[in-house]
Amino acid sequence: MRLNGISDNAGSTKKRMRVGRGIGSGKGKTAGRGVKGQKARTGVAVKGFEGGQMPLHRRLPKRGFWNPFATDYNEVNIGRIQQAVEAGKLDASQPVTVEALVAAGVCVKVRDGVKILGSGELKTKLSFHVVGASKGALEAIEKVGGTVTLLGQPAEA
Repeated sequence: MRLNGISDNAGSTKKRMRVGRGIGSGKGKTAGRGVKGQKARTGVAVKGFEGGQMPLHRRLPKRGFWNPFATDYNEVNIGRIQQAVEAGKLDASQPVTVEALVAAGVCVKVRDGVKILGSGELKTKLSFHVVGASKGALEAIEKVGGTVTLLGQPAEA
């Protein structure tokens, strides 16, 4: 094989259309842009414009509100934490924190902290350092001899 003998597959590349090169080319005069008007000019991209009619995005009703100051907690049931302890992913001798739960794969990311919920059964004595816990979770943790330390909100930068 020689370098001067290499060629691409037939039909793999397509020649560009040369517009505005005479009426016989089929793309002469207005070069496929139609006649006059805003869109015949260069550099125009009118997204959502419907010819003066009220655009769809303005006709539809708007609802709701996004609160930029809302807190987003990881909600974890004590049953899920017990599974992680039994699987050996969570060390019972260390305190259960957000970082420990993320490392164990119980939570995906840190967010604004962890809130412990009471669904499931806890058999292991654990020490929790979390933002919040439900009444049922507190009772279940204290029943097996564990402790819960409630942390304040993370300081805003």
